Amino acid sequence: MAASLFPRIASMLAAAALLVAVACQKQTADPNTVDLSTLQALPQVAPAPANNPGSPAKIALGRALFWDPVLSGGKDVSCASCHHPATGYADALDLSVGANGTGLGTARHFRAPNDIPFVKRNSPTILNAAFNGISASGSTDPTTAAMFWDVRAQSLETQSLVPVATLEEMRGRQCTEAAALDSVVARLRRIPAYGTLFGAAFAEATPITAVNIGKALACFERTLLATDAPFDQYMRGNKAALNTLEVQGLNAFVTSGCAKCHSGPMLSDYKTHILGVADNAKNTASDSGANGTYAFRTPSLRNVALTAPYMHSGTVANLQGVLNFYDPGRGAPPSANPHVPTSQRDPLFPTRVTDPQAIIAFLGTLTASTYDRTVPATVPSGLAVGGNIQ
Repeated sequence: MAASLFPRIASMLAAAALLVAVACQKQTADPNTVDLSTLQALPQVAPAPANNPGSPAKIALGRALFWDPVLSGGKDVSCASCHHPATGYADALDLSVGANGTGLGTARHFRAPNDIPFVKRNSPTILNAAFNGISASGSTDPTTAAMFWDVRAQSLETQSLVPVATLEEMRGRQCTEAAALDSVVARLRRIPAYGTLFGAAFAEATPITAVNIGKALACFERTLLATDAPFDQYMRGNKAALNTLEVQGLNAFVTSGCAKCHSGPMLSDYKTHILGVADNAKNTASDSGANGTYAFRTPSLRNVALTAPYMHSGTVANLQGVLNFYDPGRGAPPSANPHVPTSQRDPLFPTRVTDPQAIIAFLGTLTASTYDRTVPATVPSGLAVGGNIQ
């Protein structure tokens, strides 16, 4: 009789084990069991520094300057050449084509003859750049906000002037780096319409200055907000904003460790990390990143589906490729850069990416549907709007 109990007991134990396994699977799939506290919805208003509050006059001036190629040495490149609404305010290229370029998006190329190099790094979107530096708790200081892949500049006011003086971005070979901003200021002072716009924006005796160019551009960029992504709606309480697969991807994003660096409202910790991303062969020298350490800032994942290709070098074509890079078990070598030994890479990396297709579905929920896509009909200089982008 005792012997006859063994099959029954074994069957009961197997059933119990199955129930436990199913319960664990359900618990893992339950969004309430995953700690989402490191992720938040975006604020709906961008912070501005005390010394540069926004105003309609500053925003109007900043918009004009953003689209006007008069800021470039050859009068052929504007901010919009590499940050266009048609390409999610990025440019859809691995490395940007700035001075002496023509065309828009993937059709953009250098004119012949050409002796201008490609822009050194991939052009990030400026949508929501007003929130750069925001912490996981939602606090931010716009005067110290990290800019560029190597965080070499802080604040939109500072960042916006750097491309104007950079050879391959906007300056070209018409003047030296030291003379670039003074040259642009002199040009603007000769254009009556800019005299009126700057006078309305800045109550100063001499309003057309490099500092005020930066302030106006920053004020305009702080209006380029995209805060209504399905993810934002979900985090604000509308649980119907994400479908089952997208919620599954959100959970996998967290449990895979992605949120350790891609955290906070912008899904970036704004720190630099050494990952060993491959160099872009279009660059003549290896890009050694922040302070020569091969560290690069964690990019925001906001609107990431609009801004391929990826990484600072633009060498990863799609989101599947990004996940493959982070999980060596899915095809990537330990280091894709011969200058970065495996031992030098960030200790958070590599990771094990679970459910990559669900994660990609989740990343799509970071795309907002409403943001300013306005292209002005004219600019005050009378030059082609946006530069040579036709």
